[in-house]
Amino acid sequence: MLRAGIVGLPNVGKSTLFNAVTRSRNAEAANYPFCTIEPNVGIVTVPDPRLQTLQGISKTNVIIPAAIELVDIAGLVKGASQGEGLGNKFLTHIREVDAIVQVVRCFEEPDVHHVAGSVDPVRDIEVINTELMLADLEQVTKRRERLGKDIKRGDKNAAAEEVVLAKLEAALDAGKPALTVDLTSAERALSAPLFLLSDKPTIFACNVRESDLATADTNAYVQKVRDYVRTHLSCEAVVISAQIESDLVELSPEEAQAFLAELGVNESGIGSLIRSTYHLLGLRTYFTAGEKEVRAWTIHAGDTAPKAAGVIHSDFERGFIKAETVAYDDLVRCGSVAAAREQGLYRMEGKEYIVADGDVLLFKFNV
Repeated sequence: MLRAGIVGLPNVGKSTLFNAVTRSRNAEAANYPFCTIEPNVGIVTVPDPRLQTLQGISKTNVIIPAAIELVDIAGLVKGASQGEGLGNKFLTHIREVDAIVQVVRCFEEPDVHHVAGSVDPVRDIEVINTELMLADLEQVTKRRERLGKDIKRGDKNAAAEEVVLAKLEAALDAGKPALTVDLTSAERALSAPLFLLSDKPTIFACNVRESDLATADTNAYVQKVRDYVRTHLSCEAVVISAQIESDLVELSPEEAQAFLAELGVNESGIGSLIRSTYHLLGLRTYFTAGEKEVRAWTIHAGDTAPKAAGVIHSDFERGFIKAETVAYDDLVRCGSVAAAREQGLYRMEGKEYIVADGDVLLFKFNV
């Protein structure tokens, strides 16, 4: 299961958000820096209304959604790349995740301490990204030094890696994250063993007050974050309210919906964040649907049918014969597999088929 790490400065709402999203109280949420030291880990289901629709078509009572792993990581401070705060430990924890959810404080609250003494989300983003880039720059520089001897001996692989590292070092030295460097897939493969921190896919979560969620699009802090991450980092920003999420944990689905309606919103923001994080990780969903259960399965974008089958069981991939396939939209429009088959929309696919997001599949295999 792929992991996304929740990061940010101290006291921006990371642990409150983690507890709400994972429906747990595992992470301590307090009004002082470094109340989280060791990372907390939780499993998060991916909201997907398609499951309920397929449940009606399949006439089953069992729904099993897709899931990802979230990691709540200690707050970072300026100088972390040099060991300040929990610097080295913090950076190690980030290195171990596949993507980053960077929580940014977009609200004023005198009773909630800010490590910099004032609220400025763009400054906060730059503090964190600078520390990630400084750590990366040190790593890239050391690697280039080690490659020197191999290059002198005529090692072609070392020479190819050196070209890539030179591009990365120039960008990092100019204050540009590794993620923004234009590299081919082959070049990225050469830099992958470094696990660069600023090369991880990132999404920004703008944490607003409960009363600001309905009008978040006009929130000056949110607007600044969206403009900055779009123009400087080519990333996405979503709006959440960690406090609202914390309040919703104790409510039934009906009570939660009524509460959100009073606030003037249809969704709390967490659903959008989880879905965006899921896609940020390069993940896609296919379904199996029958009287026993409807289940969402997680694959990587571009996976073939045998690879998708292997997610269920390795035997499915090893003995793959074919996949009976119907697109979700076609199945819903037809109302049943039988009707989809009659209209020629239920088809057989072989080993080269690239599974599309939303495909409903039934695998045939023999081992």
